[in-house]
Amino acid sequence: MADVMRSTGPEEEPQGSQYPGGAAEEPRRRSRRGRSGDGKKGSFWRELPILIVTALVLTVLIQAFVARVYVIPSQSMEETLHGCPGCNNDRVLVDKISYRFGDPSPGDVVVFRGPQAWGQNEFQTPETTNPVVGFFQQVTSLLGFGAPDEKDFVKRVVAVGGQTVECCDTQNRVLVDGEPLNEPYIHWEPGRGVGQEEFESVTVPPGHLWVMGDNRNDSADSRVQGGGGPAGAVPVDNVIGKAQVIVLPPTRWQNIPEPDPQAQALAAPGWQAGVPLGVGVAAAFPVVRAGRKLVGEATDRRSQELH
Repeated sequence: MADVMRSTGPEEEPQGSQYPGGAAEEPRRRSRRGRSGDGKKGSFWRELPILIVTALVLTVLIQAFVARVYVIPSQSMEETLHGCPGCNNDRVLVDKISYRFGDPSPGDVVVFRGPQAWGQNEFQTPETTNPVVGFFQQVTSLLGFGAPDEKDFVKRVVAVGGQTVECCDTQNRVLVDGEPLNEPYIHWEPGRGVGQEEFESVTVPPGHLWVMGDNRNDSADSRVQGGGGPAGAVPVDNVIGKAQVIVLPPTRWQNIPEPDPQAQALAAPGWQAGVPLGVGVAAAFPVVRAGRKLVGEATDRRSQELH
């Protein structure tokens, strides 16, 4: 009887079996695990080209519309930006968004496409007659690894459209609208003298910028490009972006100083500069009080509707 009762119960698994389905199930489980692993590996290799293409497209879009790293190729902006033959040139991050919401201001360090009248190109790219090499130069330029294929420059904004600029007063200072500038960033290169090259009074055309290098006696800028005068001014539309940060070499990591050279000469008196802040503080109290009153009235009405 006991034998009959045992036979009607569930079959016993062989001793030592680790799988509910018996020893025969183990190879099948291993096979399924192997196929699953192979599927994951295959999926990764299929997705890898998509990931690479996506990364490259994003890189091009970011550099076209957001920011790009430029190599400083000349000494015209020493010592704010290092650039010289045989040295470790600075690489700067150029912001392309800031000027979508406003124009460059005096003191800004900008990268721009040289106007047609500007003959010398600071960001020099060796030209090649080999079409294959030329193609790869264009690709690396788009990705930020090569020099840009544009006639680009980096300078500091000294005056904007409608202002009159000239050099110099008795203390060797540039004048804007008859007022001397405060330019703490000027670098006097050893052996080149400490006196600025004089130039006649120039009224900057509307929508243009008057730009100069910080290494004042070693910079081909608005004073000489295009023959000088109004032809040396740079259209605002030619500005690529604002140089914000030195990203390489690591020993030079820093923001790029952009003091407004016109601040002391052309700014309003201190008490006038504080007017917006005073108005803001004074207006804050009635605005907050009115807001609380409106919220309170809305709450009372809602409470009455519910009752």
